Amino acid sequence: MTTALLLGQTLTFSDDPFLNGPEAARHESKGAVYIENGKIAAVGTADALLKTHPTAPRHDYGNALISPGFIDAHAHYPQTAMIASWGKRLIDWLNTYTFPEESRFGDPAFAKNAAETCLDLMLSNGTTTVCSFCTIHPESVEALFAAAQTRGMRVLGGKTCMDRNAPETLRDTAQSAYDESKAMLTRWHGVDRLTYAITPRFAPTSTPEQLAALGALWAEHPDCPMQTHLSEQREEIAWVHDLFPNARDYLDVYESFGLLGEKGLYGHAIHLTDRERARLLEVKASLIHCPTSNSFIGSGLFDMAGLKAEGHKIGLATDIGGGSSFSMLRTMAAAYEIAQLRGTALHPAQLWWLATTGSAHALGLGNTIGTLKPGIEADLIVVNLASTPAIAQRAIRANDFWEALFPTIMMGDDRAIQATWVNGQPTQRA
Repeated sequence: MTTALLLGQTLTFSDDPFLNGPEAARHESKGAVYIENGKIAAVGTADALLKTHPTAPRHDYGNALISPGFIDAHAHYPQTAMIASWGKRLIDWLNTYTFPEESRFGDPAFAKNAAETCLDLMLSNGTTTVCSFCTIHPESVEALFAAAQTRGMRVLGGKTCMDRNAPETLRDTAQSAYDESKAMLTRWHGVDRLTYAITPRFAPTSTPEQLAALGALWAEHPDCPMQTHLSEQREEIAWVHDLFPNARDYLDVYESFGLLGEKGLYGHAIHLTDRERARLLEVKASLIHCPTSNSFIGSGLFDMAGLKAEGHKIGLATDIGGGSSFSMLRTMAAAYEIAQLRGTALHPAQLWWLATTGSAHALGLGNTIGTLKPGIEADLIVVNLASTPAIAQRAIRANDFWEALFPTIMMGDDRAIQATWVNGQPTQRA
C-alpha cells in the first residue's frame, strides 16, 4: 500500500463561492492531506493526521499551500510550439499559424514530441488535468493519450474534425470523421485516466453532413463529452450565419445536429444571445472561459458575473496557443482583469475555485478530481505564496489568507509551483 502525508496550509471548497462567498472555501493554516493508493484518504489538521498516521512518509511543505491541482478545461496541445504568435483576428491567426502547424501532426514522432512537451509544461505550471483538442490525425490522439498514460495524468481529448474551410492537409470527411473518432473512442475512452471527447472544431469548418455524423456518434456514446467553440468573435458569428442561414443563431446550428447537451463543453461563449444563454442553461451545458486568449486575439469580454448569476456551469482554461500562457495562475489573473472591465471584482476564492473545483464540475469530473476530500483522486499541487521577491514583500503585509493568496494569483507563474502530485505520486517537482 502506497501512502504519503503532506503537511502545509490546505485549501478546498465545500460549495461554489459565487453562490456563498469565501465561506464556501475551507482553509486550514496548519493542515494535512493523507494519500493512500492514489486517492485522498483523509484531510484535516496536521496534528490530527500526524496522530492517526504516525508511520506514513511525511512531506512537510511548511507554510506552502496544498491545493487540488489546476484543471485546464480547454486547450490545443498541437499549438504548443506556436504559442504567443503575433496575429490579427481569429480567422487570420488560424490560417497564418494554426493550420500550418497542425498539418504536421500526421507524423507520429512530431506529435509525440509536442504532446510530451505540452504536458510537461502544464505539470510544471501545476496543471494536473487538461481537456485538449488534437488535430484531424489519429496519430495526434494516440500521442496525447500515450503521453498522459506515461505521466499518470487524467486527460481528455479527441480528434479535431474539419471537412471544409481548412487546408486540404487538414480536411477529413463526414464519414472518416465518424469512423476515426469512433475508433479512437473505442480504443481510449475510459482506459486508465483517459476520456475521449468528440470534437468538431467549430461550425464553420464542418459541413452539415459532418456535424450530423458527429451528433450521431455522440448519441451513440452519451457518456463522452463533446467539445467545440461557440461565439468567440463577432466576425465568426456572422460567418456562421452566412453558412447556416436557416439557423436561429450559432448555438442552434449545434442543436440542430445533435451537438447540444449536458456533457457539451462550449469554449469562449462570449457573444451569446439571450436565447442561447437560456438554452445552454436549460440543458446544463458547460461554458469554458479562456481569458488570456480572449484578450490576446481581441475576442471580447466574457460575462462571468452575469452567467454565474444565471446558474451556468463555467470552467477556466488557457486555450493555448490562442491563449498566451500555460499558467493557470496567469489565467486566473486574466479572468480577474476581464471581469474588472465588466465592472465586477472577482474574489480570490472565486478565481481559485474556477481553476480547480469549478473546472472539474464543468468537465463532469466533480466527483473525481478538483477538491480535497476522501475518495477523490490525489492530484495535488503545493504553492509557494512567496515565490518571488515582489510577491513575498506583498504577501508578508497580508491581513488574512486571501490577501496572502491574491498576489500569487496576480503575479505568480511556474516558480510558485513548489511540488506537483499526480495520482498520488510525486512528480520531479515534488
